[in-house]
Amino acid sequence: MNKKIEFYFDVGSPASYLAWTQIRTIAERHHAKLDMKPMLLGAVFQATGNSSPATVPAKGNYTRQDFQRFARRYGVPLNHNPFFPINTLQLMRGAAAYQNTEHFERYLSAIFTAMWVDELDMGKPEIVAEVLERNGFNPNEVMGLIGDPAVKDRLRQTTEEAITRGVFGAPSIIVGDELFFGQDRLEFVEEALKRQS
Repeated sequence: MNKKIEFYFDVGSPASYLAWTQIRTIAERHHAKLDMKPMLLGAVFQATGNSSPATVPAKGNYTRQDFQRFARRYGVPLNHNPFFPINTLQLMRGAAAYQNTEHFERYLSAIFTAMWVDELDMGKPEIVAEVLERNGFNPNEVMGLIGDPAVKDRLRQTTEEAITRGVFGAPSIIVGDELFFGQDRLEFVEEALKRQS
């Protein structure tokens, strides 16, 4: 399997959620290896001078409508989280902790669903603990992993790697040497994969 998709994301990004619902199917369709790369979007924004569309009210309103269009196209639920934006540092450390393990997709599904379907305030530790427990995780175990210096370093290194590679927002998808930004560029991702045939 020579084809590869590198998927940089942050669970606090509704665009990352939308792309996440599709990217595994795209990888399977093109027999490509999917490399999921948790990064900290806030650090990317700080390093690149970028900011969330929500900082511009008209753009934020438009983007929410556009996300709904894509949710309908993809056939997936999407609700605006009233607590957005949420500091995702702990959540993304959790993703980094489970990266490349059998629990990774279950963790992402739990967090993405809580954020963008159930509209929960995932900035509150007690709510995060409830979500984790409901999805078969031991919250104390997860908190232990989140505090592990190696996990913190992994997330920091992946974030720095993303910035070095030209990433300025989430999701960012790299195929070969091509960077694609946003949930609305998945068709171009597929075209890039076809060219690698």
